[in-house]
Amino acid sequence: MTALVEVSGLAKVFDVSAPWLNRVLERKARQFVHAVDGVSFKIEKGKTLALVGESGCGKSTVARLLVGLYGPTRGTVRFDGQDTQTMLSTPAGRTLHRRMQMIFQDPYASLNPRWKVRDIVGEPLREHGLVPDDEALKKQVGELLSSVGLAPGDMEKFPHQFSGGQRQRISIARALATQPEFLVCDEPTSALDVSVQAQVLNIMKDLQRQRGLTYLFISHNLAVVRHVSDNVGVMYLGRLVELADKATLFSNPRHPYTRMLLDAIPDIAMTGRARTPVQGEVPNPLNPPSGCAFHPRCPHANARCSAERPELTSFKGIQVACHAVTEGRI
Repeated sequence: MTALVEVSGLAKVFDVSAPWLNRVLERKARQFVHAVDGVSFKIEKGKTLALVGESGCGKSTVARLLVGLYGPTRGTVRFDGQDTQTMLSTPAGRTLHRRMQMIFQDPYASLNPRWKVRDIVGEPLREHGLVPDDEALKKQVGELLSSVGLAPGDMEKFPHQFSGGQRQRISIARALATQPEFLVCDEPTSALDVSVQAQVLNIMKDLQRQRGLTYLFISHNLAVVRHVSDNVGVMYLGRLVELADKATLFSNPRHPYTRMLLDAIPDIAMTGRARTPVQGEVPNPLNPPSGCAFHPRCPHANARCSAERPELTSFKGIQVACHAVTEGRI
């Protein structure tokens, strides 16, 4: 299978310094956050890669870098073999925007409360010149709403007349308006009730089968990831620490952080397996630990872990960044 999306050495640094005068008076240096720090992965056509990790690990920043909402500090994103940064600054950038869309996390904040659903879902159609007149726009919006389980008549309503799950369906309909091939889903179900989450996820899976969509799915909910993904990347403090197919990652996690995340899932079957509770806190990204960023919380860390940062390397069919794993200590 050919990769539709190829990310190589992607990094984003944010300047979070205090204003210049404050820095001079308080004699403080400038401060930078390495939100994403050298991330690389591929997503094959029609497949789903899920990125998981605790809050603040850089998942949403990766999502925004992929669709061009942020420009990368370094590294490249290639879509269908072409560099997206180069394309976005050319007339072909409009076509690229049409082929990749994003579903945002909060269905209450991502829809304009003053617009009717017809205008919200129809905006991309108008913007990209995909409909000749209002009649065609209404017809197209009606079909899009039907495809996500809403009634065509709902287009005359405002967002406040819908529940959270229905609003997220409107967001999905809007994202599908330009018939994209690649959807970046930034925690699309985290603001919803569990029963509604299942409905939205099932709609997304059905749409993937019908349209051959490729997904990057951002989540911190491993149960959701297990339901939707083909491959899983685990992020910690801006870097990928493990990348494997779903079955391997859930049955035989390698990295101590991945194990810690999986151990935090309630064991409903009560198998009696040994469990390690999640230790410690995520370090301050303004002052990350030396060496492996996970070493202060890792039960297998040694002197090398605190001094030398591990690279993501292939190991027994997966990719992992851990000295303890590659040295055979765990």
